[in-house]
Amino acid sequence: MTPLRIGLIVGEASGDILGADLIRAIKARHPDAQFEGIGGPLMLEQGFHSICEMDRLSVMGLTEPLKRLPELLRIRRHIKRHLLAWQPNVVVGIDSPDFTLNVEAYLRAQGIKTVHYVSPSVWAWRQGRIAKIAKAVDHMLTLFPFEEDFYRDHGVPVDCVGHPLADQIPLEDGRAEARLALDVDGDHPVVALMPGSRSGEVDQLIGSFLETAQWLRQRVPNVEFLIAAANKERREQILQAIAALTSDLPVRVILGESRTVMAASDSVIMASGTTSLEALLLQRPMVVCYRFGKLSFALLSRLVKAPHFSLPNLLAKRALVPELLQDEVCAEVIGPLVLEQLSNDNHRETLVAEFREIHLSLARQASERAAGVVLDLVEPASPPRAS
Repeated sequence: MTPLRIGLIVGEASGDILGADLIRAIKARHPDAQFEGIGGPLMLEQGFHSICEMDRLSVMGLTEPLKRLPELLRIRRHIKRHLLAWQPNVVVGIDSPDFTLNVEAYLRAQGIKTVHYVSPSVWAWRQGRIAKIAKAVDHMLTLFPFEEDFYRDHGVPVDCVGHPLADQIPLEDGRAEARLALDVDGDHPVVALMPGSRSGEVDQLIGSFLETAQWLRQRVPNVEFLIAAANKERREQILQAIAALTSDLPVRVILGESRTVMAASDSVIMASGTTSLEALLLQRPMVVCYRFGKLSFALLSRLVKAPHFSLPNLLAKRALVPELLQDEVCAEVIGPLVLEQLSNDNHRETLVAEFREIHLSLARQASERAAGVVLDLVEPASPPRAS
């Protein structure tokens, strides 16, 4: 019998995590399954074959992708040809909707089953995309409960599988263990700086984050700062920004330990994204920041319909944590918010209780549920596709 063939397309680090967990869950039921497409290092560790580097798809904003459009179009044509020739039983696009949904629509039109894992923010802006999504996918997998109703209302087969991070991160506070692992003084307040995993994000945010650290240092003399670098390139980028400072700052840049860095902290200053969910699950107060290029922001500000952009606030359906955009991302605004988080124990306790409630709502064995939906689409088919 021909082994099960699963196509996967992933464009960024958060998708690599989901993809690796999905591969692991599928292999538990089909140990000889084969996986090809575009993926990252965690997926490669699971035996995935990637036809190009995942980082080539990692772009942000509205105008920024235009600068790399020719390359992105070449990659898209290549992955379409490759997967059509390989004839997988199903193709799963994970996040990166502007890239993956186009590939899914093409392959579905050729008779290949398709699944999209992680809903685009179609409920927040560009709601007209739902018609394109309905044509592109046989099934949508969402991470969050509030997304499920939107797809069901529009006739798109959907399952909310929860979030794998909620399954992986325990409810118990791991601050002491994290500080021991990073050799951090247990008595000092610690602030984590999380400027993002993309070069553009770090460029936009690291300067303001470091200025905020200087602001806090003047008011809390024993505060320490940890910066998580997503990879070696981002570490070098961050170190260059630190070297440009005019004053010494008690800051350590740690490679590839973002979860431990946040767990060791008392407050987190971060780029918006999946990391804010991770901070919520770790029960850490946070300030979530987003800064676009000027043209991208001008366009987005007219299109976005949702009242919030950070995951904690979207899940709570209210302003649970501070969100800052564009010129608000500065030391004079971020600093007092973090100072309040470091000093107000009552606020921290209330926040942690709400974070735990959200955590419990998302812990659904996500990867196993996602694998079940994917396999249900192809296992009834007989015979399997020939090579």
